[in-house]
Amino acid sequence: MPDVVGILPLRGTVLFPQAVVPLGAGRASSVRLIEEALQGGRLVGAVTQKDPADDAPGADGLHSIGTLTVIHKALKQPDGTLRLVAQGVGRFRLLEIIQTEPYLKARIEAIEERAPAEDVELEALVRSVTSLFSKVVSLSPALPDELVGVLANVEGAGAIADMVAASFPSLPSALKQELLETVNVRERLTKLAAALGKEAEVLELGSKIQSEIQSEMTRTQRDYYLREQMKAIQKELGEGDERTQEIDALRAKIEAAGMSDEAKAEALRELDRLAKMPPAAAEYTVARTYIDWLVAMPWQQETTDAVDIAPARVILDEDHEGLEKVKDRILEYLAVKKIRPSGKDPILCFVGPPGVGKTSLGKSIARTLGRKFHRLSLGGMRDEAEIRGHRRTYIGALPGQIVQGLRRAGTKNPVLMLDEVDKLGMDFRGDPASALLEVLDPEQNATFRDHYLDVPFDLSRVLFITTANVMDTVPAPLRDRMEIINLAGYTEEEKVAIAQRHLVPKQGREHGLDAGAAIVFEPEALRLLARGYTREAGVRNLEREIASLCRKVARRRAEGNAEPVRVTPDVVVSFLGVPRFELEEVEQRTRVPGVVTGLAWTPAGGDVLFVEATRMRGARTLTLTGQLGDVMKESVQAALSWVRSHAGELGIDPEFWERSDVHVHVPAGAIPKDGPSAGVTMATALVSLLTGRPVRSDLAMTGEISLSGRVLPVGGIKEKVLAAHRAGLRTVVLPRRNEKNLLEDVPVVVRQSLTVHLADTIGDVLTVALEPVPVDRGGVFAGR
Repeated sequence: MPDVVGILPLRGTVLFPQAVVPLGAGRASSVRLIEEALQGGRLVGAVTQKDPADDAPGADGLHSIGTLTVIHKALKQPDGTLRLVAQGVGRFRLLEIIQTEPYLKARIEAIEERAPAEDVELEALVRSVTSLFSKVVSLSPALPDELVGVLANVEGAGAIADMVAASFPSLPSALKQELLETVNVRERLTKLAAALGKEAEVLELGSKIQSEIQSEMTRTQRDYYLREQMKAIQKELGEGDERTQEIDALRAKIEAAGMSDEAKAEALRELDRLAKMPPAAAEYTVARTYIDWLVAMPWQQETTDAVDIAPARVILDEDHEGLEKVKDRILEYLAVKKIRPSGKDPILCFVGPPGVGKTSLGKSIARTLGRKFHRLSLGGMRDEAEIRGHRRTYIGALPGQIVQGLRRAGTKNPVLMLDEVDKLGMDFRGDPASALLEVLDPEQNATFRDHYLDVPFDLSRVLFITTANVMDTVPAPLRDRMEIINLAGYTEEEKVAIAQRHLVPKQGREHGLDAGAAIVFEPEALRLLARGYTREAGVRNLEREIASLCRKVARRRAEGNAEPVRVTPDVVVSFLGVPRFELEEVEQRTRVPGVVTGLAWTPAGGDVLFVEATRMRGARTLTLTGQLGDVMKESVQAALSWVRSHAGELGIDPEFWERSDVHVHVPAGAIPKDGPSAGVTMATALVSLLTGRPVRSDLAMTGEISLSGRVLPVGGIKEKVLAAHRAGLRTVVLPRRNEKNLLEDVPVVVRQSLTVHLADTIGDVLTVALEPVPVDRGGVFAGR
């Protein structure tokens, strides 16, 4: 064997000694090497590249063991490449590359293969390899049967191993190179026997599959056969398919999700079922979706609460004007959280008319705590499964809104706002309000079990906040689980401040106007909007009117008039028309006897209520109109009975009821009205009518009356006083027993702008309310 030889790099091919194989040479260096070899001794060194994609391999890119090769025949192709017939001569070790151009040339060292000692073990190995090779040839359609005869003429254990390895096309190149580098014949035969055994098993399995399905072969069955054959081969070779990879990925996700022990056991049990289930099965998607939900739940993810009181106060003041009691309650919650972080969170319920900021308060609390915020609207929800989820047996089953909200929030301690809890419905599908009992109970929700997940999930870290307009429709057990915080509404000054700080900048941005440059609102203009164009407890309609003004300014700018607009009261009137609500309306409606301004609580806040009474000739008939409920009808009857029993003291003809009919009417008859707070107003209207003394036009009242003439306390004092303030009234009559509500709930600025009279009896009310001089009405009732 020569000491120096030209090197022919091979891509993905390993040449063994004694083997005759066809080769191709396309690189210019390889073609040059072969042409020179053909003119000389026809010997080259064939060495397999480590990277088949390397076009110019060096010493580091070639394996260290190669085969000395003799070129028997070379044929040049039209494209300049060569087709060769080459035969291996013997192994060599690559010592040193001594030339790289025009082709590689290296110094080599021959590897002498010593014949192993003949023994029983070697004979067994040779026979095993020969037998397995014969079996592979018989099973494989790609190998000709003549190979068995060729192998019979080969002598020597090492030569047999090289011949079998060279004739084994499905053997990986890496394993072939390993066999080439294995000089020890026994080791080489052992490795080769293992590879032949695995190949024989794969071919036997393929033959078995083919014979089982051959009788019913169709196009669909053929595709199925190919897939099953591929799976079987991959299984025998230990290579996982996409399905196996998917199952393994899900198992890793389950391990990393941090589930509870029960949830993890359920997820793994479902995963085992999924692994045995064909993807085409109807239940496959159900099981896969269930596992995805379990993995996606925030079992351990939670945010760290920011419980600094001073920054929290700043955030609340930035986001909301007024609402001092609500802010104090939130700060108290933060203080407790700071002292005892592991304590259970309360269930807060914000109750108030629309537009007072209940939902935005929830967002501010989440911002204050640094928690994620998610809102669920319960309005009109009638299905219990919306809270607890559907059973997985139903088609299209999903978890309930609570679980879905936690998944969207991504943490186990978000601020979860349940909006409109008073508007939950109930029908044959269940009672969602009852389903909320467990969710909103701090003693039970640590093991909340959704019907879909069917494993307990800890809701005790969630801060639940609910909102409602009224609490009358909320079931008592659910109401008992919540801490109710009332939001009555805003004063006129608070509305102006809210508009300046929040609504005007927001609407300016939404309409493409730079608030402060393109449009400027004067405080008096905002006050006119709040007083003359909206009559509400919140600020929603005020925001709509501001948006209407912004739209008109935006239109002017779009038409080419870019001059800044300063919104004054006159501009408001010119843009929006005359005010819809006039303060003089109260005075005009209460100038005649029998007309009284009352105060009423409504779901949208407080409002003024006019009560009108008139008298006509008749006999003992009381007519009530205006969509009055049973409670208000009873208040009128109680008021009439009191007036009749005290007619002499009031200067009224005691016999008036014998020859008169009385009609009591509350205008806005299309709106149902009811509630125990109109008795004082009804009695005052009747006394005013029968004495001819009108009621003061700047006065409003509320309170219930007993037959003995006592003024009884009522609810909604803050809403009612704010309604009187919005209507421009200057005097309010309240039951004395509501004094504490007046001092605690009504803002100081409102109390200072009103004269409040506290009454113990109906006589106290009449003394304040009635004008001193009766009106001479003449006609049929003159000279009672």
